[in-house]
Amino acid sequence: MKYGIVGATGRVGQLLVNIVKNSDDKLGAVMFQGTQTIEFEPETVITNDAKTLLENCDVVIDFSAPIATQSVLEAAIENPKPLVIATTGLNDHQQNLMIEASKKAPVLYATNMSLGIAILNKLVAMVSEKLRDFDIEIVEQHHHFKVDAPSGTALTLAESCAKARGLNLKEVIVTGRSGHIGARTKDEIGVFAVRGG
Repeated sequence: MKYGIVGATGRVGQLLVNIVKNSDDKLGAVMFQGTQTIEFEPETVITNDAKTLLENCDVVIDFSAPIATQSVLEAAIENPKPLVIATTGLNDHQQNLMIEASKKAPVLYATNMSLGIAILNKLVAMVSEKLRDFDIEIVEQHHHFKVDAPSGTALTLAESCAKARGLNLKEVIVTGRSGHIGARTKDEIGVFAVRGG
């Protein structure tokens, strides 16, 4: 199998590169913006172009940024390849591109690849549905390297809560409070981000 890794010089990208290097598979291509901070095998194609990436791999793994994911999705609609995407902070357009790409090749998308978070997501949906009179407040903490807030994981948990109660998350989410704001509404879902350490 020849892998293409998007965001190959990022924290998770570097882990993925090392996993592939230590396997029987090959690193067909890597895509990243900015400075090359790690060494790649001579046969690995290094690019910042999604079309070139897709031409040189069998499957793409993407732990990058929304704009990079968007370029991969646009290219994958024209040159379908299986995609594993864990980029968070995707806007509606980018999510729609993912749906279109999934019509042409398999797409696995998760805002968090942890089994524990997958189980937690199911649990919060069940609790949210059964305890309808309870307030929902999500407080999440990440390291200071995290670039989006709230995190994709926190937003996915909030989305599961909203769906379980038949609500549209965009209409009930509150991501910050300050000053004299009045009483909390019944359907409000609070999501707050802490960064540090």
